[in-house]
Amino acid sequence: MHNIKVVGSGCPNCLKLETLVREVVDENSFKANIEKVTDVNDFADLGVFMTPGLIVNNNVLSQGKIPTKSTLEHWLNKEKNQ
Repeated sequence: MHNIKVVGSGCPNCLKLETLVREVVDENSFKANIEKVTDVNDFADLGVFMTPGLIVNNNVLSQGKIPTKSTLEHWLNKEKNQ
């Protein structure tokens, strides 16, 4: 199971990333717990210094940008196989 955290204060890019994550999880039937982290006081503790941030299984995979759908699918498949 993936533990996914979408880190961001709620800006349009943060919302886009959350939507993309949910879409990829649903389309690929990944088992995932998706959490939205919006408290700016938690961002640095998680290792995210630019939003939106994406953390999968405690690994910061992206920050400050929205990955493409295919990149996100690749990352989640890679994490699934580890």
